Amino acid sequence: MSASMETPSKSAGLRAPAHRVAVLVQHGVIPFEVGIPHRIFGGARDAGGVDLYEVVTCSPYGLGPVRADADFEINVAHGPEALETADTVIVPAAHERSVAHAEGRLPEEMAAAFARIRPGTRLVSICTGSYFLAAAGYLDGLRATTHWSSTDHFQRLFPQVRVEPDVLYVDNGGILTSAGVASGIDLCLHIVRRDHGTAVANASARRTVVPPHREGGQAQYIQRPVPQPQQATTAAARSWALDRLDQPLTLRELAEREAMSVRTFTRRFREEVGTSPGQWLTQQRVERARHLLESSDLSVDQVAQRAGFGTAASMRQHLQTVLGVSPTAYRRTFRATAAV
Repeated sequence: MSASMETPSKSAGLRAPAHRVAVLVQHGVIPFEVGIPHRIFGGARDAGGVDLYEVVTCSPYGLGPVRADADFEINVAHGPEALETADTVIVPAAHERSVAHAEGRLPEEMAAAFARIRPGTRLVSICTGSYFLAAAGYLDGLRATTHWSSTDHFQRLFPQVRVEPDVLYVDNGGILTSAGVASGIDLCLHIVRRDHGTAVANASARRTVVPPHREGGQAQYIQRPVPQPQQATTAAARSWALDRLDQPLTLRELAEREAMSVRTFTRRFREEVGTSPGQWLTQQRVERARHLLESSDLSVDQVAQRAGFGTAASMRQHLQTVLGVSPTAYRRTFRATAAV
């Protein structure tokens, strides 16, 4: 079982301590990216309303002000020593260029800070924070992403990294990278969902008023996210499909809902959503299955029917591909977590 699927331990009826997230900020940090982990992880609570994460902000320079990529400073209350007790370390982007961007090596302060991180700590980057993970060697041989405008430069600077330029985020288990800015929200929600299931992640998303889930493989740069005035969209077909996930749905049926040809509908759908209709349907069915496995006592066969997979074998194959576990193992993990 991976670290992300472990169940918090209980001893003599005591609750396990909250998972500690340290956000490592540098001069030139983007304020929005600093706030993302605090908002998403800070808003994650169990069924009893208890915080599941403790989030702290630290800098490699020690206590005191850190220049933001704005007309203000951030007064950081923790130095690099906070990294020594972190379970997850998040590195947001900084717009003050350093040797990490120019030469692919860590600045001295960041190298000293990274040396404090315990083995096995989960590492996360938002946007071009990936440059620092790569410069430290953490991404060698792994898949990774960064802001779409930097992917070519990133790949040239770090040829040992397998750059994926068109995705929102990449999950390598203990090391995760996201694309530009807002995709950090998607990645943080993904981590909460990995740790504690869809119900907790969706509640955190609702408090933040953001979509609860965008698949990591979705394109990070969608050419036409907002339709032109008076231009038909695929929104009605998507809404119609979500109400009928338990039924067989064909591409032709979806296209007919919008009075489009299959070819036009497929092209428009990809422009608006960033993925194909078939891939989107599978993503929605996986999410429906996860929710039912966590929140209901339906059998695996019944969950498969209601999620639209038809058979337990089909659902098992899709969940194994997306989550790396079987439906039964998924339910057992998150039922146990919810009971803590």
